[in-house]
Amino acid sequence: MSGDIYEVIIVGGGPAGLTAGLYSSRAGLTSILIEKGIFGGQITYAEHVENFTGFPQGISGQELGEKMHEQARKHGLKILTAEVTGLEMQGEMKLVKTTEGDYTGRTVIMAGGAVRRKLGVEGETRLTGRGVSYCAVCDSAFFRDQRVAVVGGGDTAITEALHLAKFASNITIIHRRDQLRAGHVLQEKLRSEPKIDFLWDTTVTAIEGADMVERIKLLNVKTGQGAEMEVSGVFVSVGTNPDTEYVKTILPLDESGYIITNEKMETPVPGIFAAGDIRHNSARQAITAAGDGATAAIYAQKYLTENS
Repeated sequence: MSGDIYEVIIVGGGPAGLTAGLYSSRAGLTSILIEKGIFGGQITYAEHVENFTGFPQGISGQELGEKMHEQARKHGLKILTAEVTGLEMQGEMKLVKTTEGDYTGRTVIMAGGAVRRKLGVEGETRLTGRGVSYCAVCDSAFFRDQRVAVVGGGDTAITEALHLAKFASNITIIHRRDQLRAGHVLQEKLRSEPKIDFLWDTTVTAIEGADMVERIKLLNVKTGQGAEMEVSGVFVSVGTNPDTEYVKTILPLDESGYIITNEKMETPVPGIFAAGDIRHNSARQAITAAGDGATAAIYAQKYLTENS
């Protein structure tokens, strides 16, 4: 437990949180960033990032996260590895509760991002780590020369499928709609990959196997017809859920659980800001999350100046 009072406490070490930390520490504010997992957030799962300004040849997501982390620490940002479990108001002060103790701050920037959404079907939880995965970059090498399925139709799902094509013998993209939501560039890359095929208008209703994934059960949402497919792996990429359960009694959330802010990243609670994927209407891109983080830090500094 820390007895210090920080001017800025940042929750989350993705692009939003690390950029907020960089701006806060460079401004001379006493700042601490709390992250429970990997610095860089979801971007670290991307094998190759081509749309972050300043890297014309692209950069791996892991390296980008490491560079952001290094730059923020260079300017004096304090880092704590812990899980945030609660947020309480103590007058104008904010108490951030963590697995490593409680921390008090004058402002808090919520940048905890979001976690991969599960399918919620029979067999998914039991077989997670036994053929069910939420990260192709992490696990694709385990499926060399095997048949796998990718569930989803957005940018992340297609990126996962393209990465898997380097290892698996065949990848079937299963999508509940009849067309992809992924961007044009990614869809163009799909056309040149012979290992990838599609199953449209279809959902996964169960994942089966004794000790490892052996097959999946399918349902055509238009015809109602069921089917089975033998696969060794299922990569789930159907969106994310915000990490906001512990703040729902303090901050207003939208119907999906994302934090509502204005254009200054301010929540209705004075001194609490939100940035990146955790906030309502986020573009869910690393570069826009970084912009959110900078904005939040700038207005947090303004709040501190006006309330000193």
